[in-house]
Amino acid sequence: MYNAYKTCPCPYFMNTPMYMYNSYRSYLYPNTPMYRANLIQLKDYGPKPFVVNINEAAKQNTNYRTALWTGNHLQLTLMSINVGEDIGLEVHPNLDQFIRIEEGQGLVQMGNSKDNLDFQKKVYDDFIFIIPAGKWHNLINTGNKPIKLYSIYAPPQHPYGTVHKTKADAQAAE
Repeated sequence: MYNAYKTCPCPYFMNTPMYMYNSYRSYLYPNTPMYRANLIQLKDYGPKPFVVNINEAAKQNTNYRTALWTGNHLQLTLMSINVGEDIGLEVHPNLDQFIRIEEGQGLVQMGNSKDNLDFQKKVYDDFIFIIPAGKWHNLINTGNKPIKLYSIYAPPQHPYGTVHKTKADAQAAE
């Protein structure tokens, strides 16, 4: 009987095909430059036309906030929220905000006042939430690894080229 796994007469040798060898090596050695061929330079590319693998860009970002694209009417930022930290309770009176979680888990809170956050939902990888203008909101990291997300503001919220390495840097800038 033919057996694809025993094509060699030696019983200790398996001729097993290896698929996606380079991807597997990059999984084993993620910080080794030769295996990180997909590194994205994280800077503000706006307002020029722009294409990016947003999932990779968000996961690659280690800054609290990085503006990736700023135009006249819209802004795309990446964020990394450390374990046990939060975005911070805030409100944007004149803009709507879209957030997608690429990695991690947290708790979203929203409400009409900072003392009445009556909307609460758990969010995980691939979840989105939309914050209407004028809603108080916060995102708390409830997981065991940083939340990696991207946020779209319309109109832009932060100056072109914004990079805040930490939450403290972001608070000092505002």
